[in-house]
Amino acid sequence: MMRGGVIFCGLLLLWWLATLSNIPAFLLPSPAAVACAFWNNLSYLAWHSLITASEVLSGLVLGVLLGTLLALCMTFSPRLQRWLMPVVLTSQAIPVFALAPLLVLWFGFGLSAKVAMAVLVIFFPVTSAFYDGLRRVNNDWLDLARTMGATRRAQLLHVRVMAALPAFGSGLRMAAAVAPIGAIIGEWVGSAEGLGYVMLNANARMQTDICFAALFILVLMTVLLWVAIDALLHRLIRWAPENS
Repeated sequence: MMRGGVIFCGLLLLWWLATLSNIPAFLLPSPAAVACAFWNNLSYLAWHSLITASEVLSGLVLGVLLGTLLALCMTFSPRLQRWLMPVVLTSQAIPVFALAPLLVLWFGFGLSAKVAMAVLVIFFPVTSAFYDGLRRVNNDWLDLARTMGATRRAQLLHVRVMAALPAFGSGLRMAAAVAPIGAIIGEWVGSAEGLGYVMLNANARMQTDICFAALFILVLMTVLLWVAIDALLHRLIRWAPENS
């Protein structure tokens, strides 16, 4: 925590030193100007932050559920895996910006399109990490489960899933780090609410200080989400070596 504070103060100092040059304020406002813009527009930024946070959290929950379900289905049924894996890979091969206008067209300008964008970004790291963890279970554990008469379902739930939880945790941490991306892209494409809308609106009005303030809130939101999930995983999977 202290190390992060030192890094933040160092970046803040470099930012302040850069503003002492001849760079115009509308291109790079000073930290003081951004702080003033944040304070003067506190209620405005707080409202739009709540909108973005609700989109990110909804997308994270649905994306994790979808990724977990896909990984379990592909592990339990190799035949299903041959059909699902190309679909999963194709969903990530298409640029997110290319899908955003279509999702806004299909789901409208409300919350649904942004949540769908967040789910699209989030589910792949969860699916990939969890599926990889389910496949790399120690064969000795599976042999022992078979010797004790465990069914395939019991082996999956009580051996594979438990052994794959550390890998699932890694995917969940990655999902938390990229969770805001889908929501922000959806707000950029079509929205009248959220931090993405605030940034676009401020950029069009050359209010760079407000744009920086919104960006700072977004970074803080992402860091807090990652820290919260990391702390939760440390408590739930405390027996894993990387969580000890």
